[in-house]
Amino acid sequence: MSSSLESFSPPTSMPEYLIRHTTLRQLQIFEATVRLGSFTRAAEELFLTQPTISMQIKKLAEAVGMPLFEHVGRSVKPTEAGRELYESCRKIFDALANLEMKVSDLQGMRRGRLRVAVITTVKYFLPELLGEFCSRHPGIEVALKVSNRDRIMERLSNDEDDLYIVGAVPSDADVTAYPFAPNPLVVVAPRDHPLVGRKNIKIEELAEYPFIGREPGSGTRDAVRRVFLEKGPLPKVKMELGSNEAIKHAVVAGLGLAVMSLHSMTLDGPDGPLALLDVEGFPIVRQWYIVHPKGKELSLVAQAFLEYALEAEPAKREQMCKCWPGLNLGG
Repeated sequence: MSSSLESFSPPTSMPEYLIRHTTLRQLQIFEATVRLGSFTRAAEELFLTQPTISMQIKKLAEAVGMPLFEHVGRSVKPTEAGRELYESCRKIFDALANLEMKVSDLQGMRRGRLRVAVITTVKYFLPELLGEFCSRHPGIEVALKVSNRDRIMERLSNDEDDLYIVGAVPSDADVTAYPFAPNPLVVVAPRDHPLVGRKNIKIEELAEYPFIGREPGSGTRDAVRRVFLEKGPLPKVKMELGSNEAIKHAVVAGLGLAVMSLHSMTLDGPDGPLALLDVEGFPIVRQWYIVHPKGKELSLVAQAFLEYALEAEPAKREQMCKCWPGLNLGG
């Protein structure tokens, strides 16, 4: 045993009461509630019921001996004691994450955990990539978080995951970014729409038809808005929906046109229920990026997946080009 371990002595005042009366699960629940500002959102993230969240927060407050939250409208904010506890929670979880990474590296690729957070559209192609990676390393567990861009950027700023996949890297983000794969945005319509089959449709013509748009916080929404502002009038957004699947169903039902990532249509293929319109200036070929905080020490598992994903990207691009011949996907 090393001399550093032999010379270690515990703190003069070990927090015996908190050790006996609090659990790591309670601290996890508390941390999520502070970060998300809501018992309901914390319950959704942790796959628990709201009464469970409330009960565990109450027990934790009793152990601390002070209220941890105050209600502000429909949200909750930490009290001064809650803010102090939150800072301690972050240090505890950072230490545990570092321990988990070091233990995983000691075990090599036989065991380990990969935490990936991605924006919504990435869910259409990343599971296949993760499946291939896990088949090579069957001892690896994967935690995949899917949300909109704003939420993923919040997780990135808090360094909650190993890797992140986003559609744009903010200029003020202190991150390392790896260009990963193309993300073509295309205009889609129901197959019986009068514009289907037309060539070189002017973007101004699209303003005559109702559109189905993504919700605020969506990277697709922002990209589409920029293009329309440059080329012509903004489209008439009839409704905003928070998921690609909901938008696809709305378009098929004839409620409007939409701009979607081509990735969201890969399972349906070229003969699916939606038709691609040949619109001037489309597809808008954006880029996916794999990112992590600058200077972050990646675990062996995270580094292995990063390298695997970057190596596999050209084959995925070629596969998409074969599925949609004649569509310029860039690069």
